[in-house]
Amino acid sequence: MKQTVDVIVAGAGASGLTAGIQAARQGARVLILEHMDKAGKKILATGNGKCNFTNEKQGIAYYRGKNPAFVLPALGQFGLAETLKFFRELGVQSKPKRDGYYYPASGQASSVLDVLLMECRRLGVGISCGVGIRSIQKKQGMFLFDAKNGQFQSRACILATGGKSAKKTGSDGSGLIYAQGFGHHVAELVPALVQLQGKQPFLKDVAGIRAECQVLLYIGKEKIAEDLGELQLTESGVSGIPVFQVSRYASYGLLEGKEVSVKLNFLPGISAGQAAMLLEERFFRYGEGKTAEEALVGLFPQKLNRVLLQESGIPLGEQAPYCSRRALGRLAHKAQGLTVDIIGTKGFDSAQATAGGVDTEEICPETMESKLVEGLFFSGEIVDIDGMCGGYNLQWAWASGAVAGRAAAAYAKLKH
Repeated sequence: MKQTVDVIVAGAGASGLTAGIQAARQGARVLILEHMDKAGKKILATGNGKCNFTNEKQGIAYYRGKNPAFVLPALGQFGLAETLKFFRELGVQSKPKRDGYYYPASGQASSVLDVLLMECRRLGVGISCGVGIRSIQKKQGMFLFDAKNGQFQSRACILATGGKSAKKTGSDGSGLIYAQGFGHHVAELVPALVQLQGKQPFLKDVAGIRAECQVLLYIGKEKIAEDLGELQLTESGVSGIPVFQVSRYASYGLLEGKEVSVKLNFLPGISAGQAAMLLEERFFRYGEGKTAEEALVGLFPQKLNRVLLQESGIPLGEQAPYCSRRALGRLAHKAQGLTVDIIGTKGFDSAQATAGGVDTEEICPETMESKLVEGLFFSGEIVDIDGMCGGYNLQWAWASGAVAGRAAAAYAKLKH
């Protein structure tokens, strides 16, 4: 015998739990189906276990996809203020930090998951874990779920199954098969907010360095994106928030077989002329008795000094005052544009988000309902929207989940 409810949510992640709660608050009988053994595993991994769950800075500039403006109606209904209020009422006191980042005051991502699960229990939202959904079909006005451990049906269906990032937490892209089965088109999925792999041999020499840096991403000779922040250099490539912020564009460039590179500016905020003058001062005015390598001590990390000099063709032991202005010009150029050719990413398993997903042209942004199938809704990372670092992917999960949940409940009530 099929279990029948008003709304079934596929996926018990951030957006799925929010959708279930909001639908239940509208009086709908809700069941959430999750294929992992526990709900909300990905929430626990966010923000290095501290859960950066939103950001005071909002707008389409912080979201990416074929049509970033798609987020505006959902954020208009469930934006920053509504998110903070929602979690405050559930028990999570917010704690703002630098750059507008918000974390739970407890400093634990588990707090966010715990209050969501407590609210689901209070509202009578059923959560079935370990459910392997074989198919979802719509027949005679009902969505029929055939799963390995039973059959379920509902008047409304919300697909909140995520993308492909962090497969071990449950995001394996399987939900997109259901969307395609209903006729939806899916933009190619690629890793976002992910480390990039480079081919330069000098990477092994600078591994472990952390430095303030402007990262400029190029596809061919065209600059596509840039960001400023703490860069992390590894044996295999580049990492850190500024790299994560531009990585989705690198992923698509690589997918299309194009040449991808990053230029690393270790002297951001000053002109090329000012960079040259800075080096001339260190080498000519204060460089007496110092080697070229010693003249850079205190400006860049030591391991980086050696690489910049080698890449500029300046011997490490050359006496600083005897370096030519032309050589220092090359050094200034490298300091503001050390190039790393990108040959790959660390992949979906290391990515914090997924770029691509269900085409937003086929979804109503005010309700998150499919334009192709009545009663079918989407929320979260399954949609072709990805956010920057800083709590934006979770804000999209809360907002799209809330909108989808409310609209699905209203639809189910109408069809009752």
